[in-house]
Amino acid sequence: MELKRVVVTGLGALTPIGNNVSDYWEALISGKSGAAPITQFDASLFKTQFACEIKNFNVEDHIDRKEARKLDQFSQYAIVSAREAVADSGLLGADLNLDRVGVIWGSGIGGLKTFQDEVVNFTSGDGSPRFNPFFIPKMIADIAAGHISIEFGFRGPNYVTVSACASATNAIIDAFNYIRLGKVDAVVTGGSEAAVNESGVGGFNALRALSTRNDSPETASRPFDVDRDGFVLGEGAGALILEEYEHAKRRGAKIYAEVIGGGMSGDAYHMTAPHPDGLGARNTMLAALEDAEIDASQVDYVNVHGTSTPLGDIAEVKAIKAVFGDHAYNLNISSTKSMTGHLLGAAGAIEAIAAILAVKNDIVPPTINHFTDDPELDAKLNFTFNTAQKRTVNIALSNTFGFGGHNTTVIVKKFQG
Repeated sequence: MELKRVVVTGLGALTPIGNNVSDYWEALISGKSGAAPITQFDASLFKTQFACEIKNFNVEDHIDRKEARKLDQFSQYAIVSAREAVADSGLLGADLNLDRVGVIWGSGIGGLKTFQDEVVNFTSGDGSPRFNPFFIPKMIADIAAGHISIEFGFRGPNYVTVSACASATNAIIDAFNYIRLGKVDAVVTGGSEAAVNESGVGGFNALRALSTRNDSPETASRPFDVDRDGFVLGEGAGALILEEYEHAKRRGAKIYAEVIGGGMSGDAYHMTAPHPDGLGARNTMLAALEDAEIDASQVDYVNVHGTSTPLGDIAEVKAIKAVFGDHAYNLNISSTKSMTGHLLGAAGAIEAIAAILAVKNDIVPPTINHFTDDPELDAKLNFTFNTAQKRTVNIALSNTFGFGGHNTTVIVKKFQG
């Protein structure tokens, strides 16, 4: 069968460096760090006392107070970013078949704060089983997609993908496949996460996954730097409207970029560590290139997973060199996590948006906080250190990898009608 073309017609973002797409993009190309001391709880006894929190966000400016209390933060973030994307796309003003518009979302954890609070309340009481009636519907990861569909009346495929930090990219790839197979006309996709709480920070501290650079939070996320010491936890959401090209064309929609391929793989190696040779990362990029029917030499920019962990950054660079060969030295490579921190299950959404806007605007956002080269990495590669770079970006590739060995890659292309 002939596959349909899939384009991006709307974007929404709620991030630690900008509460909408415009502010997010401006902060990215300006090299702004979103890391600062934690404000949502007293972190003074934790090994890590900082994170990339959303700033100047009052949920009651967006959602009625009574309704907001029924939602965990990750669902609140999902609704806010989805509203921006839907409004940006102009979908609601179009003649839609609501049965053919879906919501495929991603979240690695779901309602962690809700779960934490309910357990604390139970254990601090008299032992009576008193729980909030919204405990379960607030906590479950799939509820974010449900709320988005209810908000807009979209009755197509509706679910959430859960693959740790690869969740949102998994969701984007699923949405891409549903549309190109002709099963739906459009999908609201992306991801959200809200793990900046005692359980989230404490759990990742116990894994020794987080940076402990408490004296300088804004420089703590330093992918590919020899002194990197772990990732910086982030929170937020990103939303994309993917749409079948002819459907978008008929309604006169603006088009940001075209999605042309997606790849997925498993490391089959370790619960939390990447394959040391980047085998899974290599395989997912190769799968995405094959799916897109392009050669590696056609890619201009790779938005890497680049978490700022000692092992992860090395493994991903090995994979890039294996996939791209000599062309690796013609690529721009950057980790926007150096600015946003790691949004876990939402990372793939905001990083796909970064790749899309790089393609649209011909600007590659930087990898900030580079101070010292790592001798285990190839200094001849262009990691776009510290300053954004202007270049023609026709095709961009975005990687996200998750605990459990989940690897995902999505490829976007400059739109040509």
